[in-house]
Amino acid sequence: MSKIRKRSPDRPRARSLVSASEKTMRTILAMPLTEETSTIIFRETYESIRQLGDARWWLLGYEPNDHEASMEVLKEEQIRLSSKLEKLDRFRSIRNRANYLGDDIPKAVAEEIVAFWNQCGKDILEKLKQDIKQE
Repeated sequence: MSKIRKRSPDRPRARSLVSASEKTMRTILAMPLTEETSTIIFRETYESIRQLGDARWWLLGYEPNDHEASMEVLKEEQIRLSSKLEKLDRFRSIRNRANYLGDDIPKAVAEEIVAFWNQCGKDILEKLKQDIKQE
């Protein structure tokens, strides 16, 4: 099974995904990061990043079929700190262990994905907003 399916480009769907990602991150970043909240903050930050990948695929005219595809497309983004995009595979693995095995995510790991959001996620978000406007 292919990780993506050809579709017509869907700017409204991409815009909705970008908006949802941005809204979630405003809420998540307002939460205190503790050992109790670290798993929630990590998973929701991961989900916001994944939504940006989904938005990119929809702008390109594809529907992603899994999280791996959503993260892979983000690795191609041309942003200031694009070398940090290699962390996406590790984040996906951590998220999967938390979701499917019930692993707790330590505060330090949640801090890492929040730092990633601040360093890369915001740049990707702004780039997608510009791409949505231009198309």
